[in-house]
Amino acid sequence: MSDGTSVVARLGRRLRLGVIGGGAGSFIGSIHRSAAVMDNAYEVVAGILSSDPGRSHDFAARIGIAPERAYDTPAAMARAEAERADGIDAVAIMTPNDSHCALSRVFLEAGCHVVCDKPLSNSLAEALDLTRRVRAGGRLFCLTYNYSGYPMVRQARAMVRAGLLGDIRLVKGEYVQAALAPRPDHDPATDRRWRLDPAKGGPSLVTGDIGTHVHHLLRYVTGREIAALAADAGSIVAGRSLHDTAQVLLRLDNGGKGLVWISNAAAGGRHGLMFRIHGEKGALEWRQEEPDELIFTPLDQPEQRFVRGGAGLLPLAKRGTRVAVGHPEGYIEAFANLYAEFAEAIVAEMAGASFDPELLTFPTVEDGALGVQFVHAVIDSAGRDGAWVALDPLDALVESPPPRT
Repeated sequence: MSDGTSVVARLGRRLRLGVIGGGAGSFIGSIHRSAAVMDNAYEVVAGILSSDPGRSHDFAARIGIAPERAYDTPAAMARAEAERADGIDAVAIMTPNDSHCALSRVFLEAGCHVVCDKPLSNSLAEALDLTRRVRAGGRLFCLTYNYSGYPMVRQARAMVRAGLLGDIRLVKGEYVQAALAPRPDHDPATDRRWRLDPAKGGPSLVTGDIGTHVHHLLRYVTGREIAALAADAGSIVAGRSLHDTAQVLLRLDNGGKGLVWISNAAAGGRHGLMFRIHGEKGALEWRQEEPDELIFTPLDQPEQRFVRGGAGLLPLAKRGTRVAVGHPEGYIEAFANLYAEFAEAIVAEMAGASFDPELLTFPTVEDGALGVQFVHAVIDSAGRDGAWVALDPLDALVESPPPRT
């Protein structure tokens, strides 16, 4: 993986990054900031770290942001940074889900590239509108489906594209954890409470929060789109109205079949993210709790284990590896891979050059819009007792005239 020297060499400096959200008490804020600076391609120079101005300014000072670049509102930040000769090149958004699209629009209109936490939106119409804006506006957009940054996930993608599995026939994705098993719906934890409010966290908690990760991973690795789905979604915790569990049957665009099982209320679960993919020539399996290994089982041959940093890795996996085999890498480094690739894309855009999308595979606004479509299709199907719901191709949705308001 690049150590940032290519960015500095080509641009003469590091990229200037602003941050929205992720202040004191936030789990994801420190992850984003650490990942952004890991490869020396960015410096965090501006931000809003809380909806409370006092807390925001205090935390900005604690992480080294100058007082004049700690702002009270996104509009003020976008305007002031656009007027500076040393204004931000990109912004990273890590706020509640309902604000992702609105904040992205503010900074895209100010000429910034955008990194945004998932899901893209709670509303499909809003997600499609943002996709149109990104396509028309010339700014780059990265959505942090961070699990696609793991080297062995990228090895799986590269192996599928090299034809080692042949045509994809069966897929299975799981994300089964215990985060909401012991908790009431009025969670006292400050950084989690908003997730339990459908207006902020979204209309299907489990599908938007963790189901979109599974949806993206299956698409990322296989290169296949979901043509239709049938879902059962609801709560396994008595008295809870939010979706905390879902099972989703899939039909792929090539005729393949699939299954997604997600829950954030499975007592005894830890993290639980995994995928298993079967093609006509063999199978691949990866588990996030053992992220350094990818199991490949060719048809009628012994099982093979690929190890991060080890022999036999394809270039896409090698790019995402920082340390030698035997030394653990993981969650933050996967985020950092997305930030590093996004930096390379930004510098290429600044130079008017193109970049190879197979070398820079960070998730895009289109991936985000498809994730929101998946959430709403699950809701639709579950609301009709598991009826099959067709998923239209994204381009058809984006190119359709937006509804009048």
